[in-house]
Amino acid sequence: MSHIRTFFAGATTMAALLAAIMTLTGASDPARRASFDEITVGRINIVEPDGTKRIVISNRAQFPGDFMQGKERARPDRSSFAGMIFVNEEGTENGGFLQKGSIGADGRISSGLSLTFDRFRQDQALQLMNNDSAIHQTTGIKINDVPMYTVTSIADFGRLREEAGKLPEAERRAYWDKLANEGRLSQNRIWLGNTPGKSSTLQLKDAKGRVRMMLLVTPEGEAEIQMLDEQGKVTKSITPGSTDRA
Repeated sequence: MSHIRTFFAGATTMAALLAAIMTLTGASDPARRASFDEITVGRINIVEPDGTKRIVISNRAQFPGDFMQGKERARPDRSSFAGMIFVNEEGTENGGFLQKGSIGADGRISSGLSLTFDRFRQDQALQLMNNDSAIHQTTGIKINDVPMYTVTSIADFGRLREEAGKLPEAERRAYWDKLANEGRLSQNRIWLGNTPGKSSTLQLKDAKGRVRMMLLVTPEGEAEIQMLDEQGKVTKSITPGSTDRA
């Protein structure tokens, strides 16, 4: 009889252990709910019931590529970042938050943060960014005109870059200018931020990305409103204590 009692005791212990595991993992709850005071992970994938990724939060080592209609593509240029990627219902990336900051073996700083919102199947329509180096810090908000994906999609850029790469270097600028004039490329329309000269500025640009009006305050506190022509020449300027002048 002792071996029978030992068997039932072992079975009872195993059942208790399984119950504890199910309780801890939430398996006993149909909604699979669990509460934690703190969780430490390398990556979290937030998915729909069908497995479609909607948000990916990741460290640098496991940071994903980008997503296009449910497929993930490699992005070696993101290998130094950690952050968060937003993915829409069809499985296409539509923005995210990237951040990094380090000092290299040569003593050079490489630091940056970027929060972006993309147009559908396209690139950044809005960006809040900060780039920091030993030479200059750039902080600002960018608002871009982004063509409809049926005109140029984010997937088209690989082909366009490949075509440009086959051209002689002297012809590449003209190639991109032609695409821009056809409205097939994104153009920055508003920049609010600092300048390399440490001024603060609001730049309003035309559909070709040319600055046509600028509000400027220099490091010394001098304020000015400038209106510019297509070549970037100031045609009118307004400063404190003076009348509108050409």
